[in-house]
Amino acid sequence: MIELLTAAPGANGLVAVNKRAGMLVIPGRVEERGASVREALSKQLEREVWVVHRLDRDTSGVLLFALDAASHRAASMAFEAGQVKKQYVALVRGVVREPLDLQYPLVEARKRRMKIAPVGTEGSKESRTLVRPRRVFEKQNVTLVECEPLTGRQHQIRVHLMASGHPLLVDHQYGATKQTEVTCGTATLTRTPLHAETLELVTPELRFAASAPLAADLQHYLEQLEAESVRG
Repeated sequence: MIELLTAAPGANGLVAVNKRAGMLVIPGRVEERGASVREALSKQLEREVWVVHRLDRDTSGVLLFALDAASHRAASMAFEAGQVKKQYVALVRGVVREPLDLQYPLVEARKRRMKIAPVGTEGSKESRTLVRPRRVFEKQNVTLVECEPLTGRQHQIRVHLMASGHPLLVDHQYGATKQTEVTCGTATLTRTPLHAETLELVTPELRFAASAPLAADLQHYLEQLEAESVRG
């Protein structure tokens, strides 16, 4: 069952869901087969749905769909025009004490990856992410941060965090190490600790906002970090 975040699905022709980590947004390639959010939501609502934006497979949180072609077009245009505000939370390596304004052009690399490009590189796209510390765990050398992408490039937050020297605690593509999991107390993370917390569309024609509570695995890991901090 897909968790709906909107009280009345269909208001403004849009519906937000709380995506679980590990689910593809749309059906993937043969080697990535598995239930997709779009297929599951369509079956649950017994109607066709349109994907407005994407989240990586291991990212949890707010994901937006449209229930008709007109709403899909309006929401997609709002994304293209930068009339959307998104906030993510992430667990990163290192201590982040001050806000960061990360502005790195991105360009496509091999194997569906992105990379930082020198200014003026052909095909590169300007990208900007604002990062703010929310909770520092100095003993564990970890920080819970808020990330606000002001542009919407593929893998933008993950690449920008890596370039800043504060990669996600686990990231098989852009991590600082080849670790596939991290453990704190009784909690173990085996996926990228990135969660889409809020999404808001603000245009003259469209008003829409949704938020998703922190995923259970991230919440448990945070609780274990807090417990270790208290123990000193």
